[in-house]
Amino acid sequence: MERTIVGIDVGTTKVCTVVGEATENELKIVGVGVTPSRGIKKGVVVNVVDAASAIKASIEKAERSSGYEIARAFVSVTGGHVSAINSRGVVGVNRGDRGITADDVGRALDAARAIAIPQDREVLHVIPRGFSVDGQDGVKEPVGMIGFRLEVEAHIVTGQTSSIHNLMKCVEGCNVGVDGLVLDPIASGEAVLSENEKEMGVVLADIGGGTTDVAIFIEGSVWHTTVLPVGGNHFTNDVAVGMRVPFEAAEQLKIEHGHARHETIDPTEVVQVKAFGDGGVARVQRRDLAEILEARAEETFQLILQEIKRSGYDGLLPAGVVLTGGTSQLRGLRELGRQVLGLPVRIGTPQNLQGLIDTVDSPAYATSVGLLLWGRDQSGSQPPPVRKDKKGSEWGDRFGGFFKTLLPDRNG
Repeated sequence: MERTIVGIDVGTTKVCTVVGEATENELKIVGVGVTPSRGIKKGVVVNVVDAASAIKASIEKAERSSGYEIARAFVSVTGGHVSAINSRGVVGVNRGDRGITADDVGRALDAARAIAIPQDREVLHVIPRGFSVDGQDGVKEPVGMIGFRLEVEAHIVTGQTSSIHNLMKCVEGCNVGVDGLVLDPIASGEAVLSENEKEMGVVLADIGGGTTDVAIFIEGSVWHTTVLPVGGNHFTNDVAVGMRVPFEAAEQLKIEHGHARHETIDPTEVVQVKAFGDGGVARVQRRDLAEILEARAEETFQLILQEIKRSGYDGLLPAGVVLTGGTSQLRGLRELGRQVLGLPVRIGTPQNLQGLIDTVDSPAYATSVGLLLWGRDQSGSQPPPVRKDKKGSEWGDRFGGFFKTLLPDRNG
């Protein structure tokens, strides 16, 4: 059955709303709305009015391009306030020969979720890492198995209540309900990682504008997540300070001429850039630009490496590291990552899409597409997030949608 899903990626540099029509095996992008982000710093809302305005503009663009009226959406969440912990839940099962049910799995996850967290924090995700039935480890799908003791090891992601509610307030202020909040690297992993990579062991590093979101996948599930307080804006700021140019000019310089390995750049190559002062234009050596970017990129990879080692899973990652996010498109970044991390590195781009793929066929839109894929797997029992606009009178459109809402869902 086809399902219509909306994802809103609220980032530091951009807000992207994506509308998709999904079946079990296909995802068709039918609408995209991208606007510059405002009121967001390092992934967190710092100005509700500005953030809501940017989100509203993105939603309206997606509505115009898709022909859908957006009523509900899955929303990305990131920021330094996000943290995670692994927990274990145990429940008894007494069902004779009927075996373990989905309700038993839910009770086990609830038991794992029952951990002490501060009052100012909320649970975002409870993701099962693996199950054990009567001491038998390595169980991935316990439903239907015969047993008396079900254990689950779960990865629990929490966020600061105020940051979560400020984000939801911005979205709901645009008359859009929030079907769920999804941590950035978990959403990105849905879009760019293969099942084989997740099974073997892989690191997903989403380098956005204000943060670098890291998730470690092993045995097909999320085992570790964190948010590092460094992103593409730090690269740009380094260029602005080092080259003495405005931030906007530094961003353009980074995108058009940036490179993460200075030794590959001809030392005689010179580029022009808009500068401060009366002249308005300065000539800078591209190799100097690359040295600035390489220093920040190396620091970012060192932070990722420290996090991998801190997780304790550094010996379980044969699939290496997959980079995504807008900053991952910096030239030479993949090669530098291999050198610093000592692991295979590739750039992750959303795959197997249909429809408006030219717009989202980029690492910068991995989270946006991942929200749709996450929603496809999570929203089976939820109301449709959008209503298709039909040709006809304004009154017909309004009342048609109204009556449709009142009628029972024959497919449910």
